[in-house]
Amino acid sequence: MRIDSHQHFWSYDSKRHGWMNDAMALLKQDYFPADLAPLLKSADMQGCVAVQADQSEAENRFLMDLAFHDAMIQGVVGWVDFRAANIQERLDFYADSSIMKGFRHVVQDEPDLHFLLGKDFMRGISALEKTRFTYDLLIFEKHLAVTIEFLKHFPNQAFVIDHLAKPNINEQSFRVWEKQIAQVAAFDNVYCKLSGMVTEADWLHWKPSDLHRYMDVIVHHFGTDRIMYGSDWPVCLLAATYQQQYAVVDDYFAAFSAVEKQQIFGLNAMKFYQL
Repeated sequence: MRIDSHQHFWSYDSKRHGWMNDAMALLKQDYFPADLAPLLKSADMQGCVAVQADQSEAENRFLMDLAFHDAMIQGVVGWVDFRAANIQERLDFYADSSIMKGFRHVVQDEPDLHFLLGKDFMRGISALEKTRFTYDLLIFEKHLAVTIEFLKHFPNQAFVIDHLAKPNINEQSFRVWEKQIAQVAAFDNVYCKLSGMVTEADWLHWKPSDLHRYMDVIVHHFGTDRIMYGSDWPVCLLAATYQQQYAVVDDYFAAFSAVEKQQIFGLNAMKFYQL
């Protein structure tokens, strides 16, 4: 099965989606499975993983309900407060769900650069490590040094780096990111999503070649068995249509073997998220 491993749905609310600034007016509307379905079909995708866009358990219920009514949604990455005293209770609550596959926290928006190493947060991830759930790391390049230290504590937890850790593709910032992402890739329990690249580039003037050197690094260090395609739709629409962002990744891997392409466009996501 071919899987888009990273996309979002929402019923737009200005308070809950306050991260959408004035430059993101295109996103300030509803996006539902019926909107995504023809786009997946155009890329010969049979399913997707819906990732939280609001840090609340109400978001979990919203996404799980969508998945209950639409088999296209193969899994949900939700949110729980890993710093909460009752984190074990919350994880236990979702333990019997066949659609909840993992969790994520919007670390990129935390003012504390060392958020991942916070005592309470690490206690929560220690509880997660004892479950089947995965964890999506949503970080910026500036968080990579802290992320490397964080990963040393959790060798048995399945992690995936969202959006290549958001390197500054717009300015073609590269050297420090390459060195640190290589260190992240050295942890064999960590995967990486080929997603979110176009929105880290110049939204109006990006070219596929702007993204290629970053994909070169990811493929070199993670291999084809720990990377997965994700559209980051509808956020990608700020810089590209679904078809345009998909074509960048599809064209890049055109010369790879059939097995490698199956891994990148589906099998790795199915393995990681236990779809």
